[in-house]
Parts: sequence; structure tokens; C-alpha cells
Amino acid sequence: MNIAKRAKAPTPKFFKILRTIGLALLGISGSVMAAPVALPAAVVTAAGYIAVAGGVMSAVSQVTVEDSAKTEAEEEKKSQEDKPDG
Repeated sequence: MNIAKRAKAPTPKFFKILRTIGLALLGISGSVMAAPVALPAAVVTAAGYIAVAGGVMSAVSQVTVEDSAKTEAEEEKKSQEDKPDG
């Protein structure tokens, strides 16, 4: 199962929630880093780390698939390999 098919496959409910949390963290940290007021360096640095964590959390959650979808894709691939050429 390639990345494009994994991204389009159904995502379990738990990972949908994690994806939403990751996107929220990404948005909040982005607004903190782009704030027009002077913030302490520690706050801006922490916002950078939170942005990376939110992005990774969202990406991993998006490509996590339900077991049934993965099984169906593997069966489809196997049936295509079993077909004779011609």
C-alpha cells in the first residue's frame, strides 16, 4: 500500500482526533511565532518545537489506516499478481 492510497484510506477515530489536535497545536504555535509583539525567546523556541510536534502528529495520524482497509489493499494487490498476462 503506497502513501497516496494510505492517505485516502479510512482513518480510525482515535487518529482523527490526534490529527485534529496536531493541527490545532500547529496553528496555535504558528500564531505565537508570528505575533507582532516581542515575546521571550523561550516562548518562541517552545512554539517552534510544538509546531514540529503538531506537524508530525498530523502527518502520522493521516497515514494511519484501519486494518480492514489495509487487508483489502493487500488482497487486491495479490489478486493482480495472480492474474495471468495476456
